Amino acid sequence: MTVDPRAALDRLIAALEAHYHAVAAPHSEDDPAVDDAYDVLADAFEVYDDALGTVHGEATPFYLAEDDEDEVDDDEAEDDEDEDEDDDGAGLDDDYDDAEDDDLTVRPRA
Repeated sequence: MTVDPRAALDRLIAALEAHYHAVAAPHSEDDPAVDDAYDVLADAFEVYDDALGTVHGEATPFYLAEDDEDEVDDDEAEDDEDEDEDDDGAGLDDDYDDAEDDDLTVRPRA
């Protein structure tokens, strides 16, 4: 079954709006509404990206990273700590430092 890319885009836009409203509203750190909106957004993105690929042979410049965060080994954690101690962070924004923790990553266009 092929999904219409336009319908998938409309769903993605609606999911982005719903995610924004969930995170913009006052909420606790573990608010299930934010988690649900995140999951719906991730699913809508994958459907849209797949529809673009199937129908048009194109893709977005993003992909969702796998949830490997729970499986970080001790050596990798130590390496990250060592890098943080060596880096004075001059001129870097804290959000930039945390960018590797984000689930959405830009992929180069082929």
